Amino acid sequence: MTLGNAPCPCGSGLRFEHCHGQAARGPGAHGPELDFVVAGTQRGGTSTLDHYLRQHPGVAMPVTRKELHFFDRDERFAALPVDYAAYHAHFGPRRPGQLRGEATPIYMYWIPAAGRLASYKPALKIVILLRNPITRAYSHWNKERHSGRETLPFLAALQAEPERARAAEPLQDRHTSYVARGFYVGQLQRLWRHFAADQTLVLRSEALWTGPERTLARIADFLGLPPFPRIVPRAVNAWEYAGPMQPGEWTFLADRFADEIRKLERLLGWDCADWLRPPSRDTASP
Repeated sequence: MTLGNAPCPCGSGLRFEHCHGQAARGPGAHGPELDFVVAGTQRGGTSTLDHYLRQHPGVAMPVTRKELHFFDRDERFAALPVDYAAYHAHFGPRRPGQLRGEATPIYMYWIPAAGRLASYKPALKIVILLRNPITRAYSHWNKERHSGRETLPFLAALQAEPERARAAEPLQDRHTSYVARGFYVGQLQRLWRHFAADQTLVLRSEALWTGPERTLARIADFLGLPPFPRIVPRAVNAWEYAGPMQPGEWTFLADRFADEIRKLERLLGWDCADWLRPPSRDTASP
């Protein structure tokens, strides 16, 4: 089933065929498909990167919202062929030479998403931001607490995660996967089973926050774009914390992630020793 005469998902009130259905075929368009996605990790700076990408005249991000959550929605892939029209309708007309992209960080974590992305476009480029999994977990819990979905204290929520994951089966737990999302090695290897390694750019979240110009220069080079215009450093989607992570909470996570961090260092040639140093304070963070 295609959108055809249905209302365009962009909210214009027009029929799809007279709105984004035409835009995808308009002058300067070279097809509606995306050129890249920012696929991870959650609480790793993807909202900040989305903000910077929107400042680049050579990039077209969704006009409706940041995260499109297309490739992690199993119902969209229940029947073939997959209808991508609703996905493409989130974008405005493409100017000549412009790249289309979107940022949905769960694509890295959601098991079937890598294969779906490859089936959608084998030449797709993928940008990944990886954050210290210990502080990522605390930021994730803090966001869930703010949203009202999490009522347990942090350590109790970590201890409850295995049972919550079992309750979500056969799917993955979307909301309380505080520890599971931090096992990056398996997620990267899954992507590389579907995409050549040189189609992926893996960056440290901390580098985006502390040196955005250098990080954006690497992204522009990877995507084949001119340099980014001068940007004003900004942290997007940051939440105020109720308090710092407690020593017992940090130790709980450090014990679980120590081996994983060392595997990641070997895989990427990174030095992540700072990830295993207890933070002096973590009261406010993206």
